[in-house]
Amino acid sequence: MENEVLLGIDIGTTAVKVAAFTDDGRVRGVHSVAYPIARPRAGWAEQDPEDWWHGCVTAIRTVLSGLPGAVVKAAGIVSQVNTHLLADAELTPLTPAAIWQDQRCADVARALDARFTPEDKLRIWGGPVALDASFVGARAAWFRRHRPDEWARARWILSPKDFIGARLTGRVATDKLSGVRIAGARGYLPEVVELVDGLGGRLPELLEPEAVLGTSPELGAPVVVGTMDAFGAVFGTRTTEAGRGMISCGTSLVVAGASHKSTSAPGIVTFPPRGDLSVHAGPTQAAGDAVRWWSQVSGLAVPEVFESAQKGRPGIVFTPYLQGERAPLWDADVRGSFLGLSASATQADLSRAVLTGVAFSARHVLERVEEACGLRLPSLTFSGGGARSDLWTQLHADALGRPIERLRVHDSAALGAALLGAVGVKRHPDVETAAAATVAVERVFEPREDLTRLYEAYRASHEGLAKVHALLK
Repeated sequence: MENEVLLGIDIGTTAVKVAAFTDDGRVRGVHSVAYPIARPRAGWAEQDPEDWWHGCVTAIRTVLSGLPGAVVKAAGIVSQVNTHLLADAELTPLTPAAIWQDQRCADVARALDARFTPEDKLRIWGGPVALDASFVGARAAWFRRHRPDEWARARWILSPKDFIGARLTGRVATDKLSGVRIAGARGYLPEVVELVDGLGGRLPELLEPEAVLGTSPELGAPVVVGTMDAFGAVFGTRTTEAGRGMISCGTSLVVAGASHKSTSAPGIVTFPPRGDLSVHAGPTQAAGDAVRWWSQVSGLAVPEVFESAQKGRPGIVFTPYLQGERAPLWDADVRGSFLGLSASATQADLSRAVLTGVAFSARHVLERVEEACGLRLPSLTFSGGGARSDLWTQLHADALGRPIERLRVHDSAALGAALLGAVGVKRHPDVETAAAATVAVERVFEPREDLTRLYEAYRASHEGLAKVHALLK
């Protein structure tokens, strides 16, 4: 029916976004509410969970107020992942949430990681995973040691989407895909849960992403469990078929590919298979966040950064390791650099270098993703906030040396959330069918410029500057 909509709720790093979609994936309305990141100490990055909740309620009401007579048939939720808060039995936050950028647990994570031999990792996770500062076990150990009163009072350790889902429906649950490094195809991994005394009793039950949590009084409609934003983008970009790949460019950047090969590669996450399909992915630390940083440093507004970059010349290499790097390096100590500066370098050249450096980080992750997939991905879809820029989309095509398909719906994670809701209420038999029926390409960007030489310099910088970064710790 014309007035029926599906809602996708995306609890992102910088804002909550709510979008209403038709059954064929067209946007009827969208609204976002921004919130801050607090950085009270070096390496820390926190958010107030109540900001997520108030932003979610405001965005829902705003979208629906713009659609008089609209009937919400279902809603799904995705969110930033590896962000954790402690909450009591009444879902009252006991601590600020440590978001995925937070590095306070790096030393704790190294100690936990050292408990597993390469053979252990192969047996438990299927490959050489790294337990980094955003690992829920490291966070739990830190809370237990440094916030013992709050840890004792905590009933739950939750991700943003699970906190919001519980607030909307009263039921606390999560999904296996969001349980990065602590959950597998059969549920929670006992050897991992047991790393921290008391962690197991504070973890939510595990359900499928399309499972219905309950009916929300706020929406008058069923709400499904949902999943991490990156996997929401997998669904919302149709990376649900072997040989398809995606780049989601937001605050951070995620590269993913799908194949029938269930293997692993260093620095890449291989998710539990869905049927005979495996998705291999890697998140970086800073994409839009690198642009935000350069905006502050340069004195340019974010739109002006992109205008400046249009005039820039290639030749300077930027490494966007402003708070360490996640995939595929998983190096909390590495730091960002501008390489190749000369007296003739301009602000525009540096602006272009920032955008190109993020695209190079995508290529670096893609190399490992394709290794895990066992095949070359002929093209990749491009979505997220970065897809609003023709220049940045083109730079990704140039950096990766292959066509980039910009999608009709840029907010692919929100679309993926809505598709899960549609599956939960049986409007589609499965999310793969839903994605095939809704995801559409807006424009294809072909490579124009060979950036291989600059990319080789980008890759060489990590090893070449390792001693420098150690000295700067």
